[in-house]
Amino acid sequence: MSEMNLEAANLFAFPPSKSPNLLNPLVLAYIGDAVYEVYIRQYVISGANHRPNHLHKASTGYVSAKAQSKLLTSLMPMLTEEEVDIVKRGRNAKSGTTAKNADVLEYRHSTAFECLIGYLYYKQSFERLKVILDFAISHNQK
Repeated sequence: MSEMNLEAANLFAFPPSKSPNLLNPLVLAYIGDAVYEVYIRQYVISGANHRPNHLHKASTGYVSAKAQSKLLTSLMPMLTEEEVDIVKRGRNAKSGTTAKNADVLEYRHSTAFECLIGYLYYKQSFERLKVILDFAISHNQK
């Protein structure tokens, strides 16, 4: 592994204090939101238009609660039983907050999607995570 790749591999070197299976689903959603946001930002920056307003609008099309809710619906048939269980934990978690631009069901499904992303990230199931993240991009382009 080159020095640059080794540095990148160590960039996110703080594992959770518990097994991903034992973490609160809202904690998984918290990290999942960040992982998904960085992935989408990298994707929109890979395009030609780098005006900040364009980058923000392009990212919002992927990371909004409404977009994540639709994505989760399309993703459900391809999830494993374990992943469906994590999605259900995330969907049923009581966060005490609501989204400003989404209804309660969209917000819950968005949280469930972020919970799945966080779970796969902390499980270090990076190949599976990449499949789902790439699906998110291709799904949004339809």
